[in-house]
Amino acid sequence: MTDQELQRRCHTVFPGHRARSPAEMYAAMAAWCEANGVEHDMYGAGSLIQEFEAKIARLLGFEAAVFCISGTMAQVTALRLACQDRGRDLVALHPTSHIFVHERSNYQLLGHFKALQAGDRHRPWQVADLAAIPDRLGAVGMELPLREIGGQLSSWEELHAIKDHVRARGAHLHMDGARLWEAACGYGKPLHEVASGFDSAYVSLYKGVGGLGGAMLAGSREFVERAAEWFRRQGGNVIHRSPYVVAAAMQFDERLAAMPDYLGRTHFLHEALGAHPGIRRNPAAPQANMLHLHLSVSPERALEIRRALAERHGIWMFNRIASGVLPGTSSFELYVGDNLLAMPDEQLRTALGLFADALARQ
Repeated sequence: MTDQELQRRCHTVFPGHRARSPAEMYAAMAAWCEANGVEHDMYGAGSLIQEFEAKIARLLGFEAAVFCISGTMAQVTALRLACQDRGRDLVALHPTSHIFVHERSNYQLLGHFKALQAGDRHRPWQVADLAAIPDRLGAVGMELPLREIGGQLSSWEELHAIKDHVRARGAHLHMDGARLWEAACGYGKPLHEVASGFDSAYVSLYKGVGGLGGAMLAGSREFVERAAEWFRRQGGNVIHRSPYVVAAAMQFDERLAAMPDYLGRTHFLHEALGAHPGIRRNPAAPQANMLHLHLSVSPERALEIRRALAERHGIWMFNRIASGVLPGTSSFELYVGDNLLAMPDEQLRTALGLFADALARQ
């Protein structure tokens, strides 16, 4: 039995939102399209997509936004244009930036820009991390929250100091807002207040939102129009974007409204984990509705435990597992969504207890 098949049979699933089968997802999309009179766009022209782009721009406080088939394409395009505008090809990024960790050196191999790592990979940026860079920067890319360190955020005061610093040195400040919806909830601030001071921002339409894929890039109207032209030049001009937009738009408001509940549930989970010192939590207190959990077993052993819990108890604890820094350790990311929100407290505690007991039996 594959992992996917095994997970579908589990009644206690920790990560994310409930996975819908293709048939369920397409049926929900069809019903929403029927109820809202949706028609396909043609290469991005159509009322549905253009109204959704305008909605995203309004929420973030920008002049305009445009759909892009992937965040990977959106971000490197935005940073390259920003560098061109300033005649400086150097971009400062956190060491755990998605561009460094997951994008296979695209910025370098495709000649988009040059990048340097700024700051400590184990903590969010402080303004001193950027002030220590003597070079003339074309752009600064800032991820909110930082996924690779458990969803941590720079403090609200530090975020403002970073915005002021980047503006003063004449660089473009771009936001990797793949999880901006979660970050705004963590800050307890409206989206436009978090985005204020950024020159551009990318947001995901599938991560916390639960869509099929796709992204939006927001900024000034002129900047967004230039980026859209480069999306076309890079092969992003798909004839119909409507499937991606429908999958996001039909649940967008509901997902954003649930963010405070997801964060509250993350605090409950964090507290429940305190009873199991063998499972170490990062960060020390939740800053968004996600955590990284560190285990004193190898990835291979963690996968054995996951399968045993799924087969014997119907419990699915995590999806991906990674090697830890120390030998024989591992860690995984846990995004708190509908699954944990709907789970009764005692069921959650029981599952954690079974998981902790299995980890202790090495």
